[in-house]
Amino acid sequence: MRQNIYIIGVGGQGIGLLSEVIIRAADYAGLPVMGVDTHGLAQRGGTVQSHVRIGEGIHSALIKKGYADIVISLERTEALRGVNEFLKDGGSLIYYDTSWQTLSVRLGKDKEITNEDINKICKERNIKVYRVFDEKLEDARMQNVVVLNEIKNNEIIKYIKREDYLKALKDLLPEYALEKNLRIFE
Repeated sequence: MRQNIYIIGVGGQGIGLLSEVIIRAADYAGLPVMGVDTHGLAQRGGTVQSHVRIGEGIHSALIKKGYADIVISLERTEALRGVNEFLKDGGSLIYYDTSWQTLSVRLGKDKEITNEDINKICKERNIKVYRVFDEKLEDARMQNVVVLNEIKNNEIIKYIKREDYLKALKDLLPEYALEKNLRIFE
C-alpha cells in the first residue's frame, strides 16, 4: 500500500499546516510517511507545494510528475496545475473552490479557471473529483481544515482515521485556534 499525495495552493492558505497534519496523522496511524514542502514565492502569493508519500519502501519524499494518487488543492488554478503536472489517470482530486487570480488573469492575458475546466479534464482522465466550498466559513485561513474534513469524511487517504487527524490537529494548533478549527473539522 502506497499513496502519493501532492498538495498545492497559494502562499497564506495553510498548505504547510495541511501537509503537516496529514504527515502526523499518518504517523499516528502507524504508517511509514515522508513529506517535503516547497515554498517558492509563497510570501508574495506564489505557489506552495507539498509532497507526502505514505507506505513501505519509500526512499524520497518527492513525487515524480504523473505519479500522484491524490492531488489536494486550496485554489482552482492550482488544482488544475496539480492535475496536469502530478496526478495520474484514475487518481483523485480534492480542491477548495476559490480563485486567487494570478497576475496574468488580472491583466486579461489568461482566463480564470472554472469548475467546468477542471471537470472536463478530470472526466477525460477518469479522475474522481471532490469540490469543497463552505459559504458560511468566516475565516479563509481555515479552508485547509474544511478540505481536511472532506478527506476524513470520504476516507480519501487510506488507513488514516478521524482520531489520527484529531491528534495531529491538537499537536499543531495553538489553543486559541484549536477550538474553531475542531468545530470545522467535526
